[in-house]
Amino acid sequence: MYTKILVPVDGSAPSTCGLHEAIGLAKDAGSTLLLLHVIVQMPLTLGYPGVADYGQVWDMLDRAGRDIVERAAKEAAAAGVAYVARVVDGGAGSVSDVVVDQAEAEHCDLIVMGTHGRRGMKRLALGSDAEMIVRHSPVPVLLVRAPAGTEPATAAGEPKPSRPAA
Repeated sequence: MYTKILVPVDGSAPSTCGLHEAIGLAKDAGSTLLLLHVIVQMPLTLGYPGVADYGQVWDMLDRAGRDIVERAAKEAAAAGVAYVARVVDGGAGSVSDVVVDQAEAEHCDLIVMGTHGRRGMKRLALGSDAEMIVRHSPVPVLLVRAPAGTEPATAAGEPKPSRPAA
C-alpha cells in the first residue's frame, strides 16, 4: 500500500518513536523510508550580529543533522528496511513547509512522524510542525506520540525518563 514513507527525524524522543513506527510499517509493507532532517536558519537570524560565526554554526547544525540521519539509517538497516537519508537546508522557512514539499517532490505515500503532543500555552509558544504538516500534507500523516515521561533524546539518541521535580 505504501511504497515510500517520509520520516522527519530530529533526534528527539517523539521523533525516535515515529521512526520505530515507520520502520515497522516499512518492514511489513516492503516500503522504502525517506529519512529527512531539516536544518532551518530562523534561529540563526534571531541572534546578535558578531556573536558567532555563521559558517561555524551552520557547519555544526549540518554535522548534527547528518549524525541524526545516520543513527536513523542504522536502525532502518538493522531492521532490513530500505531507506534514503537526506539532510535538507530549509532556509528561513518552516520545517513543516519543507516536509510537505519533500513529500510532494519525492512522491511519498505517507508521512510518519513523532509529536510532542503539546497543549495550551506550550503549543502556542513553540508552535506545532506536526499540526501544520497534517493541515497541508498531500498524503496521509501518521502522528506517533512519545510515551509520557520521556524527554528529548540524549546525545546517544536514546530517550531518557524524566525525573519528577524536587
